[in-house]
Amino acid sequence: MTGQPFYILDSVDSTNNYAMEQVNTGLVTPGTAWFAMEQTAGKGTRGKQWSSPKGENIALTIALQPTMLPLSRQFLLSVAVALGAADFFTKYAGDETGIKWSNDIYWRDRKAAGILIENVLRGNTWQYAITGIGFNINQASFPPHLPNAVSLRQITGKTWDSAELARDLCRFLHVRFEQLHPAHYNDLLEEYKSKLVRMNKPGLYRKDGEIFEGTIRDVLPDGKLCLEKEGNIIQLGFGEIEFIFAR
Repeated sequence: MTGQPFYILDSVDSTNNYAMEQVNTGLVTPGTAWFAMEQTAGKGTRGKQWSSPKGENIALTIALQPTMLPLSRQFLLSVAVALGAADFFTKYAGDETGIKWSNDIYWRDRKAAGILIENVLRGNTWQYAITGIGFNINQASFPPHLPNAVSLRQITGKTWDSAELARDLCRFLHVRFEQLHPAHYNDLLEEYKSKLVRMNKPGLYRKDGEIFEGTIRDVLPDGKLCLEKEGNIIQLGFGEIEFIFAR
């Protein structure tokens, strides 16, 4: 069961680092979750740091064991996790929740959560997917370098129990994780695309220092983004493109 057992840690450098250390002991069962009240060196995507005031937000890592997925289809795990996170946030923040490629959770045009999956491989075997999720829950304001961040408190005007919400998030993730079966691969990818921010809508992007207008047309099974630029379709991998949002 995803989220069982569920450990609450007072302070760690990074829940993903802590989870990786625990998995390497060989004593962890699939689905184990670690929630931290504080991260001193939280990890974001592409080497960025994710910081959060103590006790205010969700800093959660789950040790998933996606043995049903071949390594060639590993993007589908990211799809399932993003869908579960979006399902969770929709419950509390409403249906203006969406997914920004590849797996950030947005409310309107503002970022509510990020997801970082680090794989543990043994040869060609996918042993574990260390799945970290950071959700902005009770933070009342954000530093100037995060102009498009948003928290659940800012959206709803309420203060929430972050640990209890993290348990609920695990339940939503479990539902999506259970759908990772070959019979559902296409349906999961299509639902992911239906929730994608800017799908078939023009927007501004930056690539190699150039800012241009483009339109997302598709996401391929391997996770590549198909972006239409000046009538041509270009395929982009993770980290190759930056979304430009209005300030």
